[in-house]
Amino acid sequence: MALALNAERRVGRIVAATSRWMAIGGGILLTSMAVMTVVSIIGRMFTGFGLGPVPGDYELVANGCALAVFGFLPFCQLHRGHVTVDILTVQFSKQVQAIIGFAGDLLICIASIVILKQLWHGFGEKFPFGSDGVREALGMGYKPFFPETTYELEIPVWIPYGFALVGATLFVIVSLYTVWRSFNWMLQGEEGAL
Repeated sequence: MALALNAERRVGRIVAATSRWMAIGGGILLTSMAVMTVVSIIGRMFTGFGLGPVPGDYELVANGCALAVFGFLPFCQLHRGHVTVDILTVQFSKQVQAIIGFAGDLLICIASIVILKQLWHGFGEKFPFGSDGVREALGMGYKPFFPETTYELEIPVWIPYGFALVGATLFVIVSLYTVWRSFNWMLQGEEGAL
């Protein structure tokens, strides 16, 4: 017995492909941040020769690393890559392990929804556009008096927030899927039984 097993498998393929591409994008972003840091450090070493650090390197690394994390979260959840205490749970029966896995996926799902909600509120505080009526309907709060930007490069802060929202939204979708998947495993009495 399982809950819409064929639909779960179809959704699982789409979720897996999307989260894989998001993680690859996060990896490319993180790699480019590392390369930029090396270039910036080398530039600092040779300031006497007309070179210098990459302008705004701290801002770029901070925002890039944050976006990379949101790129990795969906893939990590799909493969249950979050920290677990397996030393204890392997002693239980397969049915109990499936129940514990379901409870863990459910808790991660709740956490992902809270993260998305708080990130949306933060985005609303930074996003300087939209009428008061539309902003209120979307739960974005009041429009800021001036658009906040980063210190050196003056990148509008709402832009990284917007990109992070994409990753957080996919994290919620993947978390909902993993709850569905682990519910079916729990019904079967063993994780990965289907």
